[in-house]
Amino acid sequence: MKLVRYLLFPVVPIYYMVTWLRNKLYDLGIKKSTAYNFPVICVGNLSVGGTGKTPMIEYLIRLLKAEHHVATLSRGYKRQTKGFIIADQTATPMSIGDEPFQFYQKFDDIIVSVDADRVHGISQLTALQNAPEIILLDDAFQHRRVSAGLNIMLTAFDDLYTEDILLPTGNLREPRQGAKRADIIVVTKCPENLSDQKKKDLVNKMKPLAHQEVFFGSISYSNDIRTSKDSVALSTLKSKAFTLVTGIANPKPLVAHLETLGLQFEHLQFKDHHDFSDRDIDHLKTKGIILTTEKDMVRLQSRFAESKSLYYLPIEMKIDRAQHFDQLIREFVK
Repeated sequence: MKLVRYLLFPVVPIYYMVTWLRNKLYDLGIKKSTAYNFPVICVGNLSVGGTGKTPMIEYLIRLLKAEHHVATLSRGYKRQTKGFIIADQTATPMSIGDEPFQFYQKFDDIIVSVDADRVHGISQLTALQNAPEIILLDDAFQHRRVSAGLNIMLTAFDDLYTEDILLPTGNLREPRQGAKRADIIVVTKCPENLSDQKKKDLVNKMKPLAHQEVFFGSISYSNDIRTSKDSVALSTLKSKAFTLVTGIANPKPLVAHLETLGLQFEHLQFKDHHDFSDRDIDHLKTKGIILTTEKDMVRLQSRFAESKSLYYLPIEMKIDRAQHFDQLIREFVK
């Protein structure tokens, strides 16, 4: 696969010109963006792959939902439906997508919605009788038809956007200068012990503009693993053989965390948003104890309805200078 991507390098300049021209048309006002008179917060990135958008959206939900009526609006990647949908008791990962279904399961006091056309989705949300006060746009940094009031751009510590190139050889969806649209940049998936000097080095590489704030985030893993009904201490796996099943873009941080704890396990790695076939499920059911991610759990749980051996490890976003970060968000909302 890597060889194919290198062979496609001649396509990179073409991709650059197409994406650069598109952004320029929006910057010049030739292509129109819609702005709103209420808080719209966009969370996204410049690259494909996992940068921690879902944990960041959940962080913002927890921060804001006690004082405001919050809605999330996602595209609903790989869902089997079209158009605008609000999650309800009939929702499934197939009808609204993995991440929105995860939001719906975890937060029963917000509106979870999907629409590939974010402008249309926002218009539908604002027309509701219980219209939200704040809309969180999930993975919409390149959706220039919406002019969000606050843009939060994520970039992974081990895959910084400044050290990457455009698709199809690299992982960038648009040229690096797209980062100028961000109000807040969060370097995600950082080591817990990241030094102040290393942070300064990373900031120097990114060269943020005067109005941009840079924060550093890490993954906070729970001490417990959970089924759909129960939870047990993660440490109970130290004396047991188990299989780690991942269908996410970058499982390396999770694998490293489990290895740091001295756990011994088999790792079955699938592609991001993998659609588990009957054959996959039959194979997994021969494995005994299975540990998976929260995102994978939403796709697997219905296939293991009678099983007590499927667990997931909850995670949360942890941000340095969290008090200042929270203050910036609250000030924007006000």
